[in-house]
Amino acid sequence: MNSLILAVALLFTSPHAVQSQQASTPAFVITTEPNAIVWIDEVRRGTTDSSGKLSLTKVSPARHTVRIRASGFKESTTPLLPGRRTLSMKLLPTTDKAELMFQQAESARDEARDDSAREKAADLYREAIKLRPSYAAAQVGLARLLMDLNQFQKAQSAIDAARLARPIYPEASAVEGRIFRESAFSDEAIRSFRRSIREANGFQPEAHVGLARVLEEKGQFPEAVIEYKKAIDQLSDSEPVIYQMLGAAYEKLEKPKEAVTAYEKYLELAPNGNFAGAIRSILTQLKREAAGEQIIP
Repeated sequence: MNSLILAVALLFTSPHAVQSQQASTPAFVITTEPNAIVWIDEVRRGTTDSSGKLSLTKVSPARHTVRIRASGFKESTTPLLPGRRTLSMKLLPTTDKAELMFQQAESARDEARDDSAREKAADLYREAIKLRPSYAAAQVGLARLLMDLNQFQKAQSAIDAARLARPIYPEASAVEGRIFRESAFSDEAIRSFRRSIREANGFQPEAHVGLARVLEEKGQFPEAVIEYKKAIDQLSDSEPVIYQMLGAAYEKLEKPKEAVTAYEKYLELAPNGNFAGAIRSILTQLKREAAGEQIIP
């Protein structure tokens, strides 16, 4: 797996998945249970602190949907109205054994650092599914883990079960696209990513990034750029790594000016990011190319 592919995988599986590295004035503050996971429009945005607060940046003023999950509590979803700067949600405790087991599995997946830990987390997902055979979210979580274990056929079986239980499920379709892409079935991957985007009425950054990667691999760089830009817009600049991918796509298109703009935006958002050093090392040459100077080896 090359660095760009790894970056995409980390982007959508890391427990800190869509948190910006840029410090700025919070757009709004969510108050709920301590150590609760927060999603906005099905994009994971972070975890509340020990006091139950999470300050979020880079959130557009449009209407959103907020989903919150905390260990031992029933998951809750609520609309976020335009212009609102604070949101307080009190979660209700749950005794649902399947939900509690699913929460354990999710925590174990977040914390897993080796295959042994991943296998144990997978077993927890399977226990949740035994308790609730139609548990689509548990099947998707299991599929993500099985991908990490390079068990793509089993991952596909989990996605099939998720989509059987929940026929319209954008996340499941996006994960299916990743499975097909990792298995080198590019046409099938494209179909799954596009279905995910349709199911989500256009808002599915994971699918847009995945689709962009497949299009790049097929040499369709202009189309890939369009998909990266859609993902960036949907994530409201909260994930700098996509600017790095966009810059690389522009380089392949031999558009140094656009590549410079994308790379500089990455550095603005993530000055100490994983790709910062490499980007700084090539920016001087790219700027000379953008200015039309001849590069002498």
